[in-house]
Amino acid sequence: MQSCEISADSTDDPLSSGLRRKRQPRIVVIGAGLAGLSAAKALLEGGFTDVTVLEATDRIGGRVQSVRLGHATFELGATWIHGSHGNPVYHLAEDNGLLEETTDSERSVGRISLYSKNGVAYHLTNSGQRIPKDVVEEFSDLYNEVYNLTQEFFQRGKPVNAESQNSVGVFTRDVVRKRVKADPDDTEAVKRLKLAMIQQYLKVESCESSSHSMDEVSLSEFGEWTEIPGAHHVIPCGFIKIVEILARSIPKSVIQLRKPVKCIHWNQSVSPEIERVADHNSDLPEENKGSNVFVECEDCEFIPADHVIVTVSLGVLKKRHESLFHPRLPEEKVMAIEKLGINTTDKIFLEFEEPFWSSECNSIQFVWEDEAESESLTYPEELWYKKICSFDVLYPPERYGHVLSGWICGEEALIMEKCDDETVAETCTEMLRKFTGNPNIPKPRRILRSSWGSNPHFRGSYSYTQVGSSGADVEKLAKPLPYAESSKSPPMQVMFSGEATHRKYYSTTHGAVLSGQREAARLIEMYQDLLQ
Repeated sequence: MQSCEISADSTDDPLSSGLRRKRQPRIVVIGAGLAGLSAAKALLEGGFTDVTVLEATDRIGGRVQSVRLGHATFELGATWIHGSHGNPVYHLAEDNGLLEETTDSERSVGRISLYSKNGVAYHLTNSGQRIPKDVVEEFSDLYNEVYNLTQEFFQRGKPVNAESQNSVGVFTRDVVRKRVKADPDDTEAVKRLKLAMIQQYLKVESCESSSHSMDEVSLSEFGEWTEIPGAHHVIPCGFIKIVEILARSIPKSVIQLRKPVKCIHWNQSVSPEIERVADHNSDLPEENKGSNVFVECEDCEFIPADHVIVTVSLGVLKKRHESLFHPRLPEEKVMAIEKLGINTTDKIFLEFEEPFWSSECNSIQFVWEDEAESESLTYPEELWYKKICSFDVLYPPERYGHVLSGWICGEEALIMEKCDDETVAETCTEMLRKFTGNPNIPKPRRILRSSWGSNPHFRGSYSYTQVGSSGADVEKLAKPLPYAESSKSPPMQVMFSGEATHRKYYSTTHGAVLSGQREAARLIEMYQDLLQ
């Protein structure tokens, strides 16, 4: 049976041997993703010497996961550097020669582009027909015009009417439908195609937002998400290189892998169990006693700390906040966790011996004609594949081979994650045959896919402002505990970082990095006299 122990400080730093209030504060960072590594790097560079990073999995990077297959690197997680000016991820990549520009600064659909810069998107129907290019362009112009309207509710403070239910999806569907139906120049057949395209575009946007449906995304708050100017980029050698650059300046001894956390005991809430362990641990140094926080790990180790920076995903907080913190979180923070949204966006990579698509095709967009008047985008389990919005052609083939990258989100992504590789590959192949009208498309030689929703260490891809939530909830989530205005206890015992805690840049890698730097800056300012 495993015995519990309380960790003792092993540092010989002279500050630790002086008066307790003069010693270096002990800082524990939970999670070795972009936020956690950015926080640890900034803390160490700021002069802190007692920093520990606890990572539950066997790798660093969090929701950055680059997988090497053959000569190519595929991104199961973060793919894009969104914008350049003032983007810390962009500057890290540029300074280290990692960049390759992949799209211009124009938006194709929604707030980010899922398409490569080469060729055109093929919008295909389930009857095996390609929608004419001029029809697609007309619809895209209309959709993007309405998309811009969705931004104005926040940016210009426009009131949201009751009909929209404060939902991006409901508003967009209603406005686009009315305009399509009112167009005197279109035939009924063209109108029918455009009405069906609404749902396909909303599926793309749901994948971009990592929501189950755009119906769940708040219309009044949608425009607060801020796009950094500049082109989008990918990193050919893998986004994991950004992670490695951040980790390069962190001593290996700082990061502990396979170290899941069970509970954070804060505000000097030492439980009887911890007290019993402390009584039997005669080697416990004097300065460890009276710690504000104890981090209880799954392996039964208790790590004392003055400050803990929690960088776990919003999905993990939703699932575990009641057991992860003792005492429980304040009601205000719990409400913020519950109101903000996170769901799953997954990728499905299919590798073929030879391309069955033309050289000009950069993506295959699936338009289901029977969804022209649909309201809901929730499907029965057996129809999970209808939520796949597209397959993008990875470019250039000299680097990737003949590979398609599919996108699926929401509850249907979770169903996909439960299926085996053979089932997913076969289902996707049948779908491609149906939409291209080519019954001879072979099964892929290889499949690779993500599973962010069912992974207990992530429970989703990234966050969004759900209907009923606002940027104020993001601020509440990010606020350190205990609240300074309501407590005389030592400040900033438990701090929060991660993409979901950045009000303007949630859901992005730069939001994660900036949030980690933000929490480190709080502590550097707090201890500026000690660190000088």
